[in-house]
Amino acid sequence: MIAENKQPAAVQVHLPVLDHVSHSSISCFQQCPLKWKFRYVDKLEEDFKGVALVFGSSVHAAVERHFQSILETGGPPTLEQLLEAFDECWQSFDAASIRYGKNDDAESMRELAVRMLETFQGSEFAKPTGTIVAVEESMRGEFVQGMPDVLARVDLAVQDGDELVLTDFKTSRSRWNANQAQSNAEQLLLYADLAGRVLDGKRIKLQFAVVTKTKTPVLEVHEVCYDAARLKRSKAIFGKVWAAIKSGVYYPAPSQMNCYGCGYRKACDSFTG
Repeated sequence: MIAENKQPAAVQVHLPVLDHVSHSSISCFQQCPLKWKFRYVDKLEEDFKGVALVFGSSVHAAVERHFQSILETGGPPTLEQLLEAFDECWQSFDAASIRYGKNDDAESMRELAVRMLETFQGSEFAKPTGTIVAVEESMRGEFVQGMPDVLARVDLAVQDGDELVLTDFKTSRSRWNANQAQSNAEQLLLYADLAGRVLDGKRIKLQFAVVTKTKTPVLEVHEVCYDAARLKRSKAIFGKVWAAIKSGVYYPAPSQMNCYGCGYRKACDSFTG
C-alpha cells in the first residue's frame, strides 16, 4: 500500500502589531533576527545596558539641549546646563543595569563628557549660520509599499539660504573618514526622502557631526552626497527585510562583536528554536 503524501499544515505566524518601523529596527533584524524578536515581539527588558549606549544617549541629550536653547531663546546654554541634561538622561537609566568597560566607571565617563561637550561648544557646528527650524523632529511616511510607515527622528534641521541642512549627531571611539560617513549614508538618505516630500524641490544637504570619545575629543562634520540609486537600493533592502520579518523565522546570528554587548544573552542561551 502506498502511503498518502500529506503536505504539512501551514504554520500560522503571529506578527506584532507595528504602527511603524525605523532604520534602527530594520538594522536590528539585519544584525540578529532573534534580538529583533526579543525586542519587538516579546518586548523583553535587556539584562543590562552597555555603557556606550547610556553615554551616547546622555551626550546626545546635552547636544539637543544646546540647539533647543538656541531655537527657543536665541542663545546657547552654559556648559553647566549641558551637563545637567547629560546627568538627567544618565540618571533615567537603572544604575545597577549599566555594564562598564574594563577601565570605566560613572565618574570617568562624566569626565569624558565634560571634555566632549567643551569640544562641541567650541566647534563651528555648535554655532549654525542659518536658522534652526527643528531639533529632534519626527517624520514618518510610506517608504516601501506594503510595509508600515517608516519613522525617523532628525537630530537637527537648519535652513541656510535656499538649502535645508539635515544633521545626524554621533559619538565615536575614533575619528571617521569620508568613506565611513558614506558607508553609513542610508539613514540620512531616508531622512532626505521623507523631508523632500514637503520641501517643494528645495535642496537638501545631508551630514554627520561626529565627536570622538578620546582623551582629546575632536568634532568633525562629514557631508554625505545624495544618491538616488542608493536610496532605491535601500528601499529594496527594507522590503526584503520586512518580508523576512513577516515570515516569522527568528534565529540567532552569533558574532563576537554583536554578542558581547547584547543584553539578551540569557534569553538567547535559553532559546530552543
